[in-house]
Amino acid sequence: MAKFIHPLSDVQSETVGENTYVWQFTVILSNAIIGENCNINAQCFIENDVVIGNNVTIKSGVQIWDGISLEDNVFIGPNVTFTNDLIPRSKVYPSQFMETNVRHHASVGANCTVIAGIEIGAYAFIGAGSVVTKNIPPYTVWYGNPAIHRGYITKNSEIIGLDLIDRNKGKKYKYLNNELIDDQILRP
Repeated sequence: MAKFIHPLSDVQSETVGENTYVWQFTVILSNAIIGENCNINAQCFIENDVVIGNNVTIKSGVQIWDGISLEDNVFIGPNVTFTNDLIPRSKVYPSQFMETNVRHHASVGANCTVIAGIEIGAYAFIGAGSVVTKNIPPYTVWYGNPAIHRGYITKNSEIIGLDLIDRNKGKKYKYLNNELIDDQILRP
């Protein structure tokens, strides 16, 4: 299947993967790399030094600046704000912008602000309206301003508490080496 570029968008990049949709009023600069099967909604802006993996969803009103990468299967909610410079000044540019990495299968909720130079781990879940000021480990749930650790999330998107117990399924987990491990079945 071919990619779909809305005629009211401005896609300067030649590197947009197959089956990717780019909707109206979106601008993608020439050096950006966009993977396959992505959905980039209306009114987004993607700068030059950006890499976006496969199966990524970017909702409306998101700007992705130089130095930001989104791995495969990432979800970015509407109006998420990324930054790439901790001390921005008008007409003063750093020699290199800070890197921010959103690892595979992570989700960043609507209206979040993500401060420059951090990593959001694989499968992590950031709740809507959060301000992310530090690295987020894989399989963890964070929300608030500033975002704080509130629980864990499984590969199947089941949120469990800080005690690592899924009471709905009667399971207990362990969190070792940045992995969430199904440890045991609890007895009633």
